[in-house]
Amino acid sequence: MCLIILYASDWLLLFEPLSSMDASMHNPKLPKKPNFKPLAPSEMSVRQVGFRKVIVPDHRYTALKNVWKEIYKWVYERMKVDIRMNLSKPRRVELKTRPDTPDTSHLQKCADFIKAFMLGFDVRDAEALLRLDEVYMQSFDIKDVKTLRGEHLSRAIGRLCGKGGKTKFAIENATRTRIVVADTTIHILGFYADIKVAKDAVCHLIMGSPPGKVYSKLRAVTARLAEIC
Repeated sequence: MCLIILYASDWLLLFEPLSSMDASMHNPKLPKKPNFKPLAPSEMSVRQVGFRKVIVPDHRYTALKNVWKEIYKWVYERMKVDIRMNLSKPRRVELKTRPDTPDTSHLQKCADFIKAFMLGFDVRDAEALLRLDEVYMQSFDIKDVKTLRGEHLSRAIGRLCGKGGKTKFAIENATRTRIVVADTTIHILGFYADIKVAKDAVCHLIMGSPPGKVYSKLRAVTARLAEIC
């Protein structure tokens, strides 16, 4: 065992305050923190050229030609994304980012916008995908809800649409969504919570519930959602 003996003078040296020179050596003056400007969204990722293409179905080609100027205005002028129509079979709309594209996410938004129009949505409804980040699009088949064939499938589609589209319009207005019935496939565009309410109403109609019962449920659910919001 080793014993260390400290005298009173040694204790004084241990607790003697440091001189100004010694203090500066132990606590050097730190340089000022650099003040960097926040990065723009276009500078946060590697500048690589993005590319998307959307197939144009034959039955939507004429409709696309009629509204091409409006689509071009939204995609090229507002979202700063290059767009062109490739007429070689299969016909497709091609999208590409530009050096002045403010955000790389604009490319995917434009692709979703074009795809929504190809599925049957109106251009003014599909514009919500470009303007709002919380808008989604969901698709499902009638046979995913219930296996129906022949006249049973036709009656289910009739219950869903109603006379002159009355039932479909009522669901759209109550849930603030847009619904497209394309053969046996159903596409719904809107906010996530609204899509869920609209899908539940559509599924009840497919399962055989009468429209009046679905209307009453819709009124109750929409009133509850209005209270929450």
